[in-house]
Amino acid sequence: MRRIRFLSAAILAAVFAVPLSAQSAPSNFGEEISGQFEASAGKLVALAQAMPSDTYSWRPMEGVYSVARVYTHISRYNYMYPDQSLGIESPMGPAEYGRWEEEVGDKEKVVGILSASLDHVRVVMNQMSEKELSKPTSLYGREVGQWAVLLQLVTHMNEHLGQAIAYARMNQVVPPWSS
Repeated sequence: MRRIRFLSAAILAAVFAVPLSAQSAPSNFGEEISGQFEASAGKLVALAQAMPSDTYSWRPMEGVYSVARVYTHISRYNYMYPDQSLGIESPMGPAEYGRWEEEVGDKEKVVGILSASLDHVRVVMNQMSEKELSKPTSLYGREVGQWAVLLQLVTHMNEHLGQAIAYARMNQVVPPWSS
């Protein structure tokens, strides 16, 4: 048993010892990440639209995000990741997208902000070539390929899509794609 654990630890250490910056984007990464993004984006907008307006201030307990804040948080990061890690400025700047989580709770505004943020990510993805995806950048203080920023963006969206699904079900809303 000790040998298996040691061997497993050694393999993991070897795998993670290779810096991400040394890794190029997998072939057809842009196409693949775009497909994953579109699937998640469609679900986010459909679920945001399906939630009744009166649930946007709902939260499962004190100290956690409301329904509106889940969507504005996703939107904020859809602008922040390209801005901070890819050098692609957002149309409105960090001061604007930084205030949404605290200040915007109206369903119509939230869905509009979410949709616009998803359109921004589409523009970002469409302008990046496969070669650019392998260029180095910084993400959370680590040097990574630009592809890793897009992967993080979609991973972040999916994390909060799961949260939004749980919130919907707690409010007796069935996600539109699963009904």
